[in-house]
Amino acid sequence: MAVSLNLYCNEAPNEIVVSCEAYDDDDDDNESDHCSVDYDDDLLINLFETEVDQMLESKVVSSRFHHSIVTARKDAIQWMLKVHCFYRFRPETAYLSISYMDRFLSARPLPQGKGWPMQLLSVSCLSLAAKMEETAVPFLLDLQIMKPRFLFKPKTVQRMEVLVMQTLNWRLRIITPFDFVYCFIARISSCFNDSHQPNRLCHLFSLASDLIIDICIAIDSLDYPPSAIAAAVVLWITNLSVDEQNLGHLHNGVNQGMVKKIYKVIEGKRSSLKLMPQSPTCVLEAALLCKEIAKYC
Repeated sequence: MAVSLNLYCNEAPNEIVVSCEAYDDDDDDNESDHCSVDYDDDLLINLFETEVDQMLESKVVSSRFHHSIVTARKDAIQWMLKVHCFYRFRPETAYLSISYMDRFLSARPLPQGKGWPMQLLSVSCLSLAAKMEETAVPFLLDLQIMKPRFLFKPKTVQRMEVLVMQTLNWRLRIITPFDFVYCFIARISSCFNDSHQPNRLCHLFSLASDLIIDICIAIDSLDYPPSAIAAAVVLWITNLSVDEQNLGHLHNGVNQGMVKKIYKVIEGKRSSLKLMPQSPTCVLEAALLCKEIAKYC
């Protein structure tokens, strides 16, 4: 099947590595404007309905990756997060890159006993996630930093990108916990009269973003609805228990059983989870997003 060339980076094989100064411009260049969306019940209902379809698709195609791949997966995620922090990507980019990798590994096994296939998959998933979320995406050679074990030519990564997209049935735009977390923070804050404390909202969003990525490292996120992950995170960072009353503040579509499972994972592993280093862009985004959150309170 012919693939449109606009799916690839327009790079020449002999492209010179771009200086990191190209990514040190004003933070305004890196800001990704979030649409001022009114999180009414209709929008949330649509998100929940799409989430159900997404979960059903995951159960159909997924066979779950073999235990032997767990260590390699952990190393691959750590490398992706290092590159993520270096380029000051958005939190959503980190989540998508991990999700793409997990969905691929669940549907298609990698050759055992070799390190390069996982590294190639990591580069490809991070590249695809960046193209989906970032306004400035590094060249493929520039993306392979932070002492990777293998270095791949751009054409090799591009071919792997196509294989990943085909394996994921070209479904790169998916529902994530970030689609719910802004609304959930707003609703919880309004219930406890925190909606007029911008610093509090910024702090909550920053904590939520880090914790969402931490959870993805610790669990197989394909087993849990994004709304449940977002709900558990918001309840945890606001020191609230998982009960019908608190979940009612969020939305009645949230699966209480799933939220409890994730909440227990956070309780059991929070001390061992390592937060992503905060970048200036993440801090700036939190400040911008708290203004949007305030609109929904």
